[in-house]
Amino acid sequence: MKIIFDKKGLKGAKSNNKIKKEKSIMIFVLTRKRLLSGLVAFVVLVSILLAILCRGGIIGVNAYNRLVPIYSVQTSEKKLSISFDCAWGVDYTDKLLSIMEKHNVKCTFFMVEFWAEKHPDYVKKISDMGHEIGTHSATHPYMSKLSETEIKKELSTSIKAIENITNKKVELFRPPYGDYNNLLLQTAEELGLYTIQWSVDSLDWKDLDKTQISSRVIKRVTNGSIVLFHNQGLHTHDALEDIIISLKEKGFSFLPIGELIYKENYKILPDGKQTLIN
Repeated sequence: MKIIFDKKGLKGAKSNNKIKKEKSIMIFVLTRKRLLSGLVAFVVLVSILLAILCRGGIIGVNAYNRLVPIYSVQTSEKKLSISFDCAWGVDYTDKLLSIMEKHNVKCTFFMVEFWAEKHPDYVKKISDMGHEIGTHSATHPYMSKLSETEIKKELSTSIKAIENITNKKVELFRPPYGDYNNLLLQTAEELGLYTIQWSVDSLDWKDLDKTQISSRVIKRVTNGSIVLFHNQGLHTHDALEDIIISLKEKGFSFLPIGELIYKENYKILPDGKQTLIN
């Protein structure tokens, strides 16, 4: 019996074996690259998170690496802050101040530079009555669209305008329209500012009536809430006293935002809630 070798078959078998070997090597290399890439990404993410937490910074970070300002404060105490944005007039400001004086409530006013320059007497009056003042920018722009230089100008000139009148340091900033990005928050922090949003929107800017504003605010307030009003809201002054009385009856106390927030050893959760670092 003769054994006949098929040279073509033998050659083909060798070729197949070579291809399989090359595929195995390629799969190994790709798998290793993926593992290394994943490890590098993990290390980078952990480094960023540790840097933010360790610095106890003003800003937090969400799942998309977007920094977030302070929306509310995590606390077991029944306390909150009410705030007013000032940009367009003073028609109802005296009524608001009178109501808060009557009920011994102190709050925070965020002022645009052009408003402060137009109404320096109100800036001084608000400050002298013990209320806190923060900046609401210089010209009320969408600040996420600005460069770093433009942001610094908006903040620094508005701070100076307020401090020249009150002789008190400005530490708080609220972005116009609630509009922000990472650059804005980082720049504000570099200037020593705590960037503040809100957790309860009164929607007084929509000209809701007294009952609508009161109901909306009262049912949404929780421990550590920051409430947004506007000093020029059409019916804000009508609703304010009912809101204060109702919340006091529920056991809440009112503090300016600067006394509500934590100034050190804190972090900001992805939803904007500021909490102490244990």
